[in-house]
Amino acid sequence: MPVMNMVQALNLALREEMRRDPRVIVLGEDVGKRGGVFLVTEGLLEEFGEKRVIDTPLTEMGIVGIAIGLAMYGFKPVAEIQFIDFVYEAFDQIVSEAAKMRAKTGGMFTAPIVIRAPCCGGVKGAMHHSQSPEAYFIHTAGLITMMPSRPYDAKGMLKAAIRSEDPVIFLEPKSIYRTIREEVPEEDYIIPIGKGRVVREGSDVTIVTYGAMVHVSVEAAELAEKKHRWSVEVIDLRTLFPFDKDLILKSLEKTGRLIIVHEAPRTLGLGAEIAAYIAENAIDLLRGPVIRVTGYDAPFPLVHEKLYMPNIARIYLAIEKVMRY
Repeated sequence: MPVMNMVQALNLALREEMRRDPRVIVLGEDVGKRGGVFLVTEGLLEEFGEKRVIDTPLTEMGIVGIAIGLAMYGFKPVAEIQFIDFVYEAFDQIVSEAAKMRAKTGGMFTAPIVIRAPCCGGVKGAMHHSQSPEAYFIHTAGLITMMPSRPYDAKGMLKAAIRSEDPVIFLEPKSIYRTIREEVPEEDYIIPIGKGRVVREGSDVTIVTYGAMVHVSVEAAELAEKKHRWSVEVIDLRTLFPFDKDLILKSLEKTGRLIIVHEAPRTLGLGAEIAAYIAENAIDLLRGPVIRVTGYDAPFPLVHEKLYMPNIARIYLAIEKVMRY
C-alpha cells in the first residue's frame, strides 16, 4: 500500500473519480498546467485534457457560477479556490444559489458542486491566507461542510463529496498538506458524510475537534496522560455539518467532560453550536463545564500566529481545568 501525504491523496481521489465518472470536471485558477497552487491537481490536465481540467481567469465568482451552471446541466464540477480567504467574492453564488437550488426549484434542480480550498493557519500565510471561515458555511442551510485531518480520510472524504447530490464545501488545512504521511489504499473507498471517528480512546475527558487541531489535541491528550494518567478521548468530526452527534454523545456517556478545539474565532463558532446541542440534549451527562479552546475574536495575526492558534499548552490547561472542576 503506497504511503502518501494529503496532497497526493487528494490528487488520487480526483484522478479516480474522473476516471470513474466522465461528468467530473475540475476548474479553477492554475489547476491545469500549474497543477494548482499546492499541486493538488498536478497531472490531471495531461490525463484528462483541457475540456475536463479548466484553467479559469482570476474570478472566484466566475468559478463558482460556472460550476453551478455545469452542475445544473448534469456535470459534477470540482472547483478550486486557491485560498479559502478569497471565497467571499463568490459568497452570494454559494449561499444564495448553490445552497438553495434544491429547495427553490422544488427538487427539479440541484447543484452538486464541490468547492475545494486550502484553509487555516500555521504556514505564515498572513491575514488573508490563514483564516478558518467554516462557520459561515455551517450556518447556511443546504451546504455540507467537511475538513479532513489525514491523507487516508482526505481521499475517502473527497470521493464522498464528489458523489454527493448536494453542494459541499471541502476545506483542506494547508499546514498538514505535506507534514503527515500514511498508507492510503489505491482501491476505491469513501468516508461517509456525517461520520466522525475516535482518533484516541479515553475515559476521563472528550475532546471534539477537526482538521489540523486533531494532531495538536492528541499531543495534549498524551501529555495529560503522561503527567496525571488522565485518559483523554479525541474525536475527529471530519464532517462539520452535519456533524456526528451520536459519536459525541456516546463518548460523553463514558467521560462526562467535554472540550471543543478549533482554529476559527470563538464567537458563534462550531464549538458554540456543539456546546448548545449538549446543553439542550445531554446536560445530565456533564460532570463539569464545556470548555472551548479556539482562535480569538480578532483578525488572524501574522506575527502572533502561534499565540492565536490553539496549541498543546492551551489544550492541556483546558484538560486540567475540567478535570479539577
